[in-house]
Amino acid sequence: MTVAIARQVALEVLMRVEADDAYANLLLNQLSTSKRLDSRNAALAQELAFGSLRRKNTLEAIINEVSSRPAADLDPGVRAVVQLGVYQLLYTRIPVHAALNESVEQSKAFAGGKASGLVNASLRKVAQNDLDYWMRAILAKATNETERMALKYAHPAWIVTSLKLALTADGRSADLEHLLESDNEPARVNLVALPGQVDKATLADYEQHVSSPIGYLAPAGNPGEIPAVSDGSMRVQDAGSQLVALVAAHGAKANESWLDLCAGPGGKAVLLAAVAKSNNSSLTCVEPAPHRAELVRKALAASGLTAKVRQLDGREMTGSFDRVLVDAPCTGLGALRRRPEARWRKSPSDLKDLNTLQKDLIEAAWAVLNPGGVLTYSTCSPHPSETTAIVEQALKKFGNSAELLDANAILSEIEPSLRLNRNRKTAQLWPDRDDTDAMFIAVIRKSEVV
Repeated sequence: MTVAIARQVALEVLMRVEADDAYANLLLNQLSTSKRLDSRNAALAQELAFGSLRRKNTLEAIINEVSSRPAADLDPGVRAVVQLGVYQLLYTRIPVHAALNESVEQSKAFAGGKASGLVNASLRKVAQNDLDYWMRAILAKATNETERMALKYAHPAWIVTSLKLALTADGRSADLEHLLESDNEPARVNLVALPGQVDKATLADYEQHVSSPIGYLAPAGNPGEIPAVSDGSMRVQDAGSQLVALVAAHGAKANESWLDLCAGPGGKAVLLAAVAKSNNSSLTCVEPAPHRAELVRKALAASGLTAKVRQLDGREMTGSFDRVLVDAPCTGLGALRRRPEARWRKSPSDLKDLNTLQKDLIEAAWAVLNPGGVLTYSTCSPHPSETTAIVEQALKKFGNSAELLDANAILSEIEPSLRLNRNRKTAQLWPDRDDTDAMFIAVIRKSEVV
């Protein structure tokens, strides 16, 4: 019965993600708790929900091969049931009869009796052949190489193109398929050991992350149940985000004033606050959205750290600071492992508004940066229009008062084991190479005389 509930949870996640734009990870945690799923069945629900969400376009292409109606024309509830059923049949070791029977029962419960016939017929056709057969069938209909790779690795075609451009810029053009494949491998939960907040003896119980000197891997289960996480001395945070904050604080002198211009929901802010505390520096955090500003406050309080939190549009910021971090809003193409539905939520049309915002924020940061100060610009995306293009435009505008520092050299000082492209000054991390989100980092110093 518990396995059936796990399937129900997975189905509800799929349906609410589509209907309500819900965040799959948050919703899954809520439902797993409310349904009292044990760790094994919670893991099953996650595999089914996240796997089905990641491979949405591939699954729908297979549905189009077997259904009397195209996937796009199906009622959303029916489509979710069939999508989940196809995933179980082709990507898991769940017995065929169990996947078929449960899918039919779900169709009756969520879509009415008439839909059960279509669900049953479609899934029985799928079950007649294995994944290799169906992949050959749908890939044969691809009209070009980009479309083929989009179907094979379950990414929108525009993201395939964008990642190819980013890899080429980083000297890794041959690694596209490897990167796309890595996006479909669930990332392990990363923990950050907050400097000055966690006891070294505590860290002996955790596996060190390969890419961060303060990063660790959470054991299986709920990270919230880890004592060090409960008391706030460790937090859940991707290793790439840890490195961004460490770069922003690198080389800081005592008694400086720091600014996190895009602080919500507070991950990097907490780490910066911990480093600032040990450095006797002050930190101001800016976030325009009320609920996200409150998340920053709560995150700081949970770790026993202090910072000034201002609910304000970063573009309107005034004052003067020695160090500014601009972790700009972006497409999030660098976090596709952790956010299974994210790849289907963005489109190329989103880039125009995001690029304008990114440009405005980096210029606002420069305006409040003291002479001799350092600005760190980062995005959780490798897309060239959000990364190198923004930095190049900013440097042109800032003129002779700006010096682009070598972010890769800084990263190498922080974590010598990182494999970085030393032929460029801006840094790009990669999930397939560094086991991090694909964070981009640029560091710009303002001259003493402006």
